[in-house]
Amino acid sequence: MLNIDELKFDEKGLIPAIVVDAVTKKVLTLAYMNRESLKISMEKGLTCFFSRSRQELWLKGETSGNYQHIVSITADCDNDALVVMVEKDGPACHLGTDSCFTRDVWRSDQLQEFSLNGLYDMLVGRNEQRPEGSYTTYLFEKGIDKILKKVGEECTEVIIAGKADDRAETIYELADLAYHAMVLMVQMGISVEDVHRELASRHIIDHKVKQEKMTK
Repeated sequence: MLNIDELKFDEKGLIPAIVVDAVTKKVLTLAYMNRESLKISMEKGLTCFFSRSRQELWLKGETSGNYQHIVSITADCDNDALVVMVEKDGPACHLGTDSCFTRDVWRSDQLQEFSLNGLYDMLVGRNEQRPEGSYTTYLFEKGIDKILKKVGEECTEVIIAGKADDRAETIYELADLAYHAMVLMVQMGISVEDVHRELASRHIIDHKVKQEKMTK
């Protein structure tokens, strides 16, 4: 673990802190910390920044309730910038958006961004808008029984491909299973964050079990 004294603050005593959502990995905001705000952040487990415009400390969420619970703080290779992973209680931006970074400047025509959260949001949109000709619309219109049937079928396909030791086919079928599982999630109002929290809690339990076995 680095000591605060090893960090390189600029001539104004500040260090940039890139805040990232620990669940979605989305960049939420770029803020600045000084030694005092960094110490407060570490003591409270909540992000505390230094406002360059107001020249004062501010605890994120103190007035809005949108606290950011710190998972980790990591320095870069030069020790002059921080990445702060957080679990947030609400929007990160003062404009009420999830992230401060919402304005596209340029996008590639060949490369496309993909994430499970992006896929989930698309499925939510399909459920709300029900565009004609969409397979996803078809599933939502048929309802829970059809969705569950498809999840079961895809589970079987994964088992068959895995048993055949066919790596490419198993990847293909796992992708189908993941898609249909997420359709089920949208149908039942289960978010990616809900599943993430459940998996995270199991990781902690599993880690403790491993430690207990090693000490016996």
